[in-house]
Amino acid sequence: MITQTADHTDIRATNLAAVLGYLRREAPCSRAAIAAGTGLNKATVTSIVGELLDRRLVRETQQTQNHVGRPATLLVLDGSAYATIGLEVGARGLTALGCDAAGEQVLRWHRAGPGVDAGPAKTIAAVVALARRAITSVQSSGRQVLGITVGVPGLVNRDGAVVLAAGLGWSDVPLRAELAAALGRPDIPVTVDNDASLGVLAEHLYGPHAGTANLIQLTGDTGVGAGIIADGRPLAGHLGYVGEIGHLRLVPDGPACGCGRRGCLEALASLPAILEQVDGSIDDDPQHQLETLIRRADAQDAAVTKVLAEAGTHLGHGIAALVNILNPEVVLLGGAYALLADHLSPAIDKALREASIAPDAGGCTIAASTFPHTATPLGATAHALTPLTHGRLPARS
Repeated sequence: MITQTADHTDIRATNLAAVLGYLRREAPCSRAAIAAGTGLNKATVTSIVGELLDRRLVRETQQTQNHVGRPATLLVLDGSAYATIGLEVGARGLTALGCDAAGEQVLRWHRAGPGVDAGPAKTIAAVVALARRAITSVQSSGRQVLGITVGVPGLVNRDGAVVLAAGLGWSDVPLRAELAAALGRPDIPVTVDNDASLGVLAEHLYGPHAGTANLIQLTGDTGVGAGIIADGRPLAGHLGYVGEIGHLRLVPDGPACGCGRRGCLEALASLPAILEQVDGSIDDDPQHQLETLIRRADAQDAAVTKVLAEAGTHLGHGIAALVNILNPEVVLLGGAYALLADHLSPAIDKALREASIAPDAGGCTIAASTFPHTATPLGATAHALTPLTHGRLPARS
């Protein structure tokens, strides 16, 4: 009897996930359209929709008149009851984004600091303060917070510990556990993941290349990482250590990298490496420093364009390694790389085509992300919504 109950629960969750997924893609739509699109029978769809209406996850909207016969009431996702929070930790500061259960943005904040030299304890305190503020804001709108996901530039294991974040100078930081303890909200699940893995999730769900089965997003704001969608699924790997292309060793006697090696892609072409090559150091306001870099690049400052061309060549060689192994359809330049794409892309494309084995780089296209500032926290909000998208309804508050 217990096995049957579990099986029934699993089937119900699978069916509920199918209905929610169809609504997310096709709404507004009718119950009949959901049944036809998911293959579920009409009685099952009616039952599931009734539950979703009761839980304020779906609402009825206008009736359609463009067919013969009785008008059909249409359904759309309802974001009024629930939301998730995504946070990003990076060299340019902390970002918080809140999205409701229908995917609509309900808050977006950015704060400078604490900085890469602050250390884990100070950074965690700042993240907790920002998370508490975001929780208060979401709850004041009448929504229940379903979860918080934090993106970090480094190796994150399945327990949410940051094994290594060379760009932040972190190693073996039990981030998820410390955040959860400091927040003191056992009713709000906290998860931690790699920033690039969350960034590519946002691109795969919401960007111009949404649904692309083989998609990579490259970020370099702190370290250099690649988020990977392979055959339509996020690539997670055995322990979660995926996409650390930044520690591909390109120049054996090159500059020192935060990981302890020399000549890594991260030491050659991350944003901090680019800023240090142009200005000689990283100042206390890397965001302002980046804006100045962009202005100088747009003005064709020779010193800047030379550094960016060299960085683009290194990035092209790193991307070629990904292309040779994974054969993506699209590689997106994320974060600061997206803002500098016009200046990086020519050198990236040239190096990629020289270093890739397949003709025409295996059909790979290089493009700039349309979420240069929010891909990671946007992907984090989607990640925090995973239990619901898998058909597990939230506990009633």
